[in-house]
Amino acid sequence: MAVDTARAHAQAVLRVRGLALAAAALPTAVAVVLLAGRFTGRIGAAGSSDATGWDAARWVVCALAALTLLVAGLTTRALRRAVPPQTPAVPVERAVAPELYRLIDELADRLDVPAPSAVALTPDCDSWLEDVPPPRRPHALRPHPGGPAPVLVIGSPFLWWMRAGELRALLAPVVAGTAASADPEIAAARRFLRSLDACLDSGPGSAPGLGGATLAAPPAPPRGGPAGLADRITRRITRRLLGACRGHSAELERSVASWASEEARTVDYGLRIAAQEQVGLAYAGWDRLLTRVALPAWRLGRHPAHLNAGVVAALTELSRRDRLADGYGTRLGDRPACDLLEEPGTVDRAVSRLAADLFFGRPAAGAWHELEWADYPAEVVDAGWRSRAAALQAALDRLAPQSRPGAPTLTRLLVRLAEGDGEQLAAALADQLARTTAPAPLLEPDRTGRDLLVDHVTAMVCCAAVDTAGGVPGLDWLDGPVLLLGGVRRTDLAAPVAQAVEQGQDGPLRAWLDAAEVRLEKPVRL
Repeated sequence: MAVDTARAHAQAVLRVRGLALAAAALPTAVAVVLLAGRFTGRIGAAGSSDATGWDAARWVVCALAALTLLVAGLTTRALRRAVPPQTPAVPVERAVAPELYRLIDELADRLDVPAPSAVALTPDCDSWLEDVPPPRRPHALRPHPGGPAPVLVIGSPFLWWMRAGELRALLAPVVAGTAASADPEIAAARRFLRSLDACLDSGPGSAPGLGGATLAAPPAPPRGGPAGLADRITRRITRRLLGACRGHSAELERSVASWASEEARTVDYGLRIAAQEQVGLAYAGWDRLLTRVALPAWRLGRHPAHLNAGVVAALTELSRRDRLADGYGTRLGDRPACDLLEEPGTVDRAVSRLAADLFFGRPAAGAWHELEWADYPAEVVDAGWRSRAAALQAALDRLAPQSRPGAPTLTRLLVRLAEGDGEQLAAALADQLARTTAPAPLLEPDRTGRDLLVDHVTAMVCCAAVDTAGGVPGLDWLDGPVLLLGGVRRTDLAAPVAQAVEQGQDGPLRAWLDAAEVRLEKPVRL
C-alpha cells in the first residue's frame, strides 16, 4: 500500500538522521571508554608495559571526539537556526471566507482526515499543503491531533475560474494529504528534510529557496576565517545528508501523493476529471495574462488591481473565439468558487499586488500605482507605446551624423530602415534598453535586438495612428495592447513592420500607413 511505502521511506530518512547522530557520538563514546579504563586501571594502567601506547591513543581519540562534537554542535545549531522558506501567499481569514472554510471542513470530514489549520492564496496555478504553518489563530479550523495541521495554499486563478463544485473536487486529494502530516514518522522525516534544505538555502552565498519563488533578501557574501571554515564544513555535511536522503525523500512524497489520491477517489471523482481539464486552461490563461497584459503595466510601475478577474475575462474570451472551448462557456452559469469569499475584490487586490512583487519586483519608480482595468488603455497601452517610441527616437539620434537629433517622424524612421540600417538601429536600441530597462526573467525569454526593434517600430506606428488617424489604444484580454482604427482591431500591422525591419522593404508598411491615412511627416507626440 502507498501508506506503508511512505512510512518505509520516512523511516529510511530517519535512519540517515540516526546514523549521523551515531557517527557524531561514536568518538566521544570511545573516548569515555578509554578514560574510564585508565582511571579504573583496566586499560593501560600506570606502570604497565602498554601504558604509553594507550595514553597516546587516549589523546588522539579525545582530540577527535572534541573536534567531532564541535562540528556536530555547529551543524546542529545551523539546522536549528535555519528557517524553512515559505511560499509567498495571502492569508485568508475565516471571517473573510466562511463558506470556503466550511467547504474544506466538510471535505476533511468526508475524507476522515484532519482539516488544514488555515487557508492562503498564491498567484499560481497549483494547490498544496504548506508544511510550515503560520502561528495558530482563533479563526483556524479544528485542531490537528498531535500538533498544528498544515496550511492549505490554493492557486488564486482556480478560485476565480473554477466553479465551486470543481474546486471542491480538485482540492480533495490535497486535503487528503493532511493525514500524512499527522503521521509521526512522516512528519519527523519531513521536518528533518526541511531543516537540511533551509540550512543550505540560508547559508552565505546561497540563493533563496523554492526556485527563487520566495521573497527573500539577497544572500550574504561568504565569510572568511574560522567562521567561513565552519560554514563550509556545515554545508558539506548538510549536502552529504541531503544526498543520502534524496531518493527516499522523492519516493516519500510520491507515495504520499499516491496515498492521498487513492483516499480522495471516493469524493467527486468524475467531477475531478472534468476539473483537471480546467487546470490546463487556467494555467494557459494565467500565463498569457501575466506576459501579455500584466507585464506591460508592471514595466510602467502600475499593477492591475484585479488580475484574477482579468483571467476570467481572458478565458471567457478564449471560450468565445476557440471552437474547441465551446463547452467551457456553459460552465459559466454555475456558481464560481470566488463567491465563497465575502469580498472577492479585496482578496483579488491583495493577490494581484503579491503577483507584481513576486514576478516583477520593485518598479523603477520605487512604488506601485494601482490600476483599474478601465484605465489600462490610457495608462498602459498609450503610455507604453510612447515610451518605446521615445526609446527608438533616442536610438535614431545616436546613429545620426554628428549626433544631430531629428524630429520623431515616421518618414525619418522609414528612410533609415530602407537604407539598410536596421541591424545598426537594432543594436543601438538593444544596448540602450539593456542599460535602462530592468528584465523580468520569470515572465519573458531573452529577445534579440531585431525583435525589440520590431516592437518599437510597431509602437511608433501606433502612436502616429493615434495622433493623426483617429486611432485608439485598446486592451485585448488574450493579446494585451492593441490598436483600434474605426473601432476595429488592426491585426495586419505585424507583417509589413517585420518586412521593413528585417528586409529593409518599407513599401508594404508605407502602403498600410497610406490606407490608414496616417501622416508620416508629422512628429509623433512622445
